[in-house]
Amino acid sequence: MRIITISREFASGGRELGKRLAEALGFAYYDSEIINEIVKHTDYDAGFIDKVSDGAVSFNFHYGRTFGFSINQPAIDVLAAQHKVITALSEKRDCVIVGRMGDIILAKKNPLKIFVYSDPENKIKRCRERGELHSEATDRQILRKCRQIDSGRKKTHDTFAPIRWGDRRGYNLMVNTAGIKIADLIPGLKEYAEGWFDKK
Repeated sequence: MRIITISREFASGGRELGKRLAEALGFAYYDSEIINEIVKHTDYDAGFIDKVSDGAVSFNFHYGRTFGFSINQPAIDVLAAQHKVITALSEKRDCVIVGRMGDIILAKKNPLKIFVYSDPENKIKRCRERGELHSEATDRQILRKCRQIDSGRKKTHDTFAPIRWGDRRGYNLMVNTAGIKIADLIPGLKEYAEGWFDKK
């Protein structure tokens, strides 16, 4: 199977890029579909699952003062289910998987790993255009929220990966969407992806 994983900074356009690229290649596209599948395999709701995936819920293994071992079991349950769901989806057909640690979970399948990022100004613009945050939020509040979400994603990723989130050594392609329409990037990305898979 040909697999593309999209890791992305919040408000960088990674979700749109992934969906458009999947359509251009004729691949399946998995994003919120992953959460819906995890709901079927656990007792947790979509909101909680989404927070775990984005690192908004702590799941770290740690030792207390008495050296007792403790974990956040609900979060661990979600991550385990996420691993099973993503692995199963990747075996159905060629696909693009957005977020959810797909690059880590599917590392042995050698996916094309893309990291999408942008600058602060374009993140603010994208948030306002898409209404992703409260309309009365200031630019500073929007950026604070972006940093908070990215921090959670980084924490989750770095707990399980040997290379840090966003480090170019961990990806095949880094895509800066600042000042560029996502649609305009797709022809070049499609050509790159096809060439990359042909060389495998």
